[in-house]
Amino acid sequence: MEPFKEHKGLVYPLNRSNIDTDQIIPKQFLKRIERQGFGQFLFYNWRFDDDGNPREDFSLNDPKYDGASILVSGENFGCGSSREHAPWAIQDYGFKVVIASSFADIFYSNCSKNGILPIQLSEQEISNIVSNAESTNYYLTVDLENQVVSDSEGFKATFELVNYLREMLLKGWDEIAVTLSHSDKITSFEEQSHS
Repeated sequence: MEPFKEHKGLVYPLNRSNIDTDQIIPKQFLKRIERQGFGQFLFYNWRFDDDGNPREDFSLNDPKYDGASILVSGENFGCGSSREHAPWAIQDYGFKVVIASSFADIFYSNCSKNGILPIQLSEQEISNIVSNAESTNYYLTVDLENQVVSDSEGFKATFELVNYLREMLLKGWDEIAVTLSHSDKITSFEEQSHS
């Protein structure tokens, strides 16, 4: 994974609550065994009609959100089944940050472990961001080291992230890399147990 320290990106507002993992990546697309290639199926049933044509009434198909890397949504984002494919699809599509007023616990953890920064803000802060992003090309800067989200117009919000997950993202480590960072202790333990 790439280390995550600061990111400035175009915001895509998905002003809905209770978005579950089957809406994020429908079950018929879970046949791949690698992590890549899921982005094309992100929000598939909302983005495409039964014939596979883009729906004009779904905002992610609007060219003004091309290249968006910050997804903002409502409460209980990522609920439903615990499929890790959901963050894979979000990341593969190009989103680096997901901001919501609340997250399903497993989804939240899966995001962090796969290099996506999940940020929980208040409903009022979410409402302000969504309003701005729906009316204009709206950019946010996310500073993970200082745990701040801001824009160029004076908006600023702080967020919390469990220190373990924060350190993983800052260093670009997955859980295997965290384990390997203790290799000297592991080797020492193995040597002591064999003597």
